[in-house]
Amino acid sequence: MSSVCRQACGSLSSLAGWVCLIVATATNDWVRTCDYSVATCVRMDELGSRGLWAECVIAPALYHCTALNQILNLPAHVQASRAMMVCACLLGLPAMLLVLTSTSCVRLPHDSNASKKRRARVGGGLILLMAALGLASTVWFPVGVHQDKGLMSFGSSMYCGWAGVALCLLGGGMVLCCYGDVDPRAFARESRGGGTAVMVDAPANHAKSARV
Repeated sequence: MSSVCRQACGSLSSLAGWVCLIVATATNDWVRTCDYSVATCVRMDELGSRGLWAECVIAPALYHCTALNQILNLPAHVQASRAMMVCACLLGLPAMLLVLTSTSCVRLPHDSNASKKRRARVGGGLILLMAALGLASTVWFPVGVHQDKGLMSFGSSMYCGWAGVALCLLGGGMVLCCYGDVDPRAFARESRGGGTAVMVDAPANHAKSARV
């Protein structure tokens, strides 16, 4: 039961981290830029919000965003952060499929304990790779913005990305720690010649027939 709980917690943490990375990638409130105080920048319409896809101006009666369409003219930190976050989001789908099908409560046709271990290892590795890509993006982007313009504070998208990185690290670590940890009674021993796993039959002790 403890193994099933660890697998469930690892899968749910990985799924929540993947969703957070997707939200962080799709939104544009990564950092806030301002050369003065917040009140001064809002009054002068100079409080900016920057993300992977657009630059926005925040004012009391105005919220205007300009899309970053000139790919070749974008700074290196924007292009690299875009690529890494998109890759992290795309890796989430096969990673979650591998992790979910490696749990002990999922039975695939002709499945075996060894195949579950392999799927869990690959899925956990992909989740840790997602966390590494997300961490590199959320660190490199604010450093690059700070070098180009005055960085005032982090936005909600940045915090969402950091939460996704932490959850992916936690979930991927839990998946790898209990990879393929299935109930040994659920599968029979595989034949040395490479036969498929067979479900164990009911208990061998049958009730004796009653005397007449």
